[in-house]
Amino acid sequence: GAGKPPMYGDYEAQRHWQEVTYNLPVRQWYFNTSDNNLLYWGLDYPPLTAYHSFLCAYVAKLINPDWIALHTSRGYESQPHKLFMRTTVFVADLLVYIPAVILYCFSLKETSTKKKASICALCILLYPGLILIDHGHFQYPLSLGFALWGVLCLSYDWDLLGSVAFCLALNYKQMELYHSLPFFCYLLGKCFKKGLKGKGLALLTKITGTVVVSFAVCWLPFCTDMEQIMQVLRRLFAIDRGLFEACMFSSPPPRLANIWCSVSVLIKIKNIVSPQTQLKLSFAVTFLSLLPTCIKLTVQPSLRGFKFALVSCALSFFLFSFQVHEKSILLVSVPVCLIINEIPFMATWFLLVSTFSMLPLLLKDGLLLAYAVTMLAFFMSITVYRFEKTSAEDLQLKPFSLSLKGYVSWFKSFPKMVRSLFLLSLTLMGVLSLTSAAVHPPQRLPDLFPVSVSVVSCLHFLLFLVYFNVVILWDSKNSRSQKKIS
Repeated sequence: GAGKPPMYGDYEAQRHWQEVTYNLPVRQWYFNTSDNNLLYWGLDYPPLTAYHSFLCAYVAKLINPDWIALHTSRGYESQPHKLFMRTTVFVADLLVYIPAVILYCFSLKETSTKKKASICALCILLYPGLILIDHGHFQYPLSLGFALWGVLCLSYDWDLLGSVAFCLALNYKQMELYHSLPFFCYLLGKCFKKGLKGKGLALLTKITGTVVVSFAVCWLPFCTDMEQIMQVLRRLFAIDRGLFEACMFSSPPPRLANIWCSVSVLIKIKNIVSPQTQLKLSFAVTFLSLLPTCIKLTVQPSLRGFKFALVSCALSFFLFSFQVHEKSILLVSVPVCLIINEIPFMATWFLLVSTFSMLPLLLKDGLLLAYAVTMLAFFMSITVYRFEKTSAEDLQLKPFSLSLKGYVSWFKSFPKMVRSLFLLSLTLMGVLSLTSAAVHPPQRLPDLFPVSVSVVSCLHFLLFLVYFNVVILWDSKNSRSQKKIS
């Protein structure tokens, strides 16, 4: 959106939030006023995003006050300011996201040497989707970074610190709700395991107190009256927009790789179902799709199950929930990065598809070259994992295959089928990427390529959802069989 009034793009959104938070009192940040037109990039993220914008604005004011001058700075684009804005993203990476990735990789038991840990960290940090969105599309990685710190703390049994870290993630971006149920179920399961009449009750009380205090501190400036709180919540959860935004792009139909947008190509859901029914429908389908994973994690809490549940639940939210943005696939991809050392083949496949699913958005932002280069760099880096190994054991499907023994004869050839599907998938993504970038669509079907990208990606994600749920639900049988073998 650079140089394109009246909205200019996400770059201007981040700059405008700095302008608003620095020049207006806190009580006006989320309200529509003569100085804060909410239709022009109004704040719609939780308080920590606003505080971060204020901090960046304070530094910007010291360098050049014109960058955040009230009203007159709209659409401000200069080379020094671009350098400043890019630097704020990179600093956020260096302070929060990158340290969490490195420490996580070095904490893994599977990465027993520094070399293996370094390779693991390199593969995660080279994930194209995050690079293209955070540095190309201009976003901050703080919510994902805080969530990673939460996972890291829980892996060391620092439950209270992990709770604080995740509360910070949730108070930076409300989309972290995608990860909230696995955090909740894992910690609740640990409390049940310790016994709710003794240590478990004490732990539950401490965690509850930690969460309440963390939220209270983040929301303190907005707690002056109930109207302030309700206005912030209205900005965070704009359910009146409907199931998805048809105006997300310059022309319909919407190009998002979730189930509702894919189905709407054939059935115009928004035209035949009322907004309230859409909300109830998406809630019901989302809840049912993640229920088995959450029950399993609560009954049998384990760190491995927790990480897989983060993937499965986030993917359910992306596919079935209300008001999803194409960039929300990053909330699935980062947890997938956490298990890349356990299932390198499927993780690599998913991460490639997740980046491909954002292709219409990336082309719209002129990031074709960056897309090609980062995809190639990631694919080359991941080859050190020998990710071509596709046996049932390598794919964590051995317990499932044992349960099918005698019932499904073709499962013996499953690894070969998976490799064939992967090659077909790569070919399809490559062809669609090239045609989207270089070929003009037919006049009668101007959205042919973006819609094809979305539908193909959605089909991939549905298959991945089934796969991750199978791994999670059959995991206990694996541990039992290992005990018998021992």
